[in-house]
Amino acid sequence: MLGGIEVNVRKAVIPAAGLGTRFLPASKAQPKEMLPVVDKPAIQYVLEEAVRAGLEDILIITGRGKGAIEDHFDRAWELEGVLAEKGDHEKLAEVRAISEMAEIHYIRQKMPLGLGHAIGVAEQHVGHEPFAVLLGDDLIGEDEKLLTELVSCFERHEASVIAAMEVERPQIKAYGAIAAGEEVEPGLYRVADIVEKPDPEEAPSNLASIGRYVLHPDIFDALRETKPDRKGEIQLVDALKRLAQAGEPGVNAMVFTGRRYDVGDKNDYLRATVELASRREDVGPAFTAFLRRFMAEAEQAEAAYR
Repeated sequence: MLGGIEVNVRKAVIPAAGLGTRFLPASKAQPKEMLPVVDKPAIQYVLEEAVRAGLEDILIITGRGKGAIEDHFDRAWELEGVLAEKGDHEKLAEVRAISEMAEIHYIRQKMPLGLGHAIGVAEQHVGHEPFAVLLGDDLIGEDEKLLTELVSCFERHEASVIAAMEVERPQIKAYGAIAAGEEVEPGLYRVADIVEKPDPEEAPSNLASIGRYVLHPDIFDALRETKPDRKGEIQLVDALKRLAQAGEPGVNAMVFTGRRYDVGDKNDYLRATVELASRREDVGPAFTAFLRRFMAEAEQAEAAYR
């Protein structure tokens, strides 16, 4: 405990109230977070990542039409009974493990007023503690240690830290663009400025903020002081900018070069499905064999038209 603030990170917040318009019509009647990647919904990968980093108190921010998320992480007595009667103990254990992996809480964001507003909704649950934020659109490779490293970084420096990746300059318009300042340690920089979804020509860099954060609880004060943007939304990036420019403890950015998938983007969703399936022991060998045949046939067909 330092100055009344808990230094150890114990809690995670997963915003899941968005409408998922990038994935219509698939997201019309089901939450985008429940779209399957191989055989698990995207949000389960995110929650498992939090648990691997030692965070087992998890708050999911939901909205209207998101009941399937709560059902997924709840006990399914009827299904468990059927599996038990069939003697399918492997699937039974897998289904039960979903509801037992963490202590999961839910609260609704009643209006779609931006990511910053969604994070503000978590204040009563988080209290005066640091906490991780994991966006469900971003899947991080299962063998990556990004969140664990972010947690460790916060506990060393006691300052908010955000994950960042270099992207192609035209793509920066979809992210918060970071102006990196002093290098605090290898791969970790002070955030001098951060701009939400800038025009590529005006962006301070091509270093993009991605969907993993560990935040100091003073983010809540910054969010209260942040004005809505032109769409009437409160942006987390704007609150982080306020903290970064207010002096100590400031905000740090950790550069990540590992595997990351934006599963809100159709091409990246397909890439995630292919790569994750290929790495699975149960489906990988047969699936990669199919991919080789498919690509060979596609190349032959393309050559025939030349």
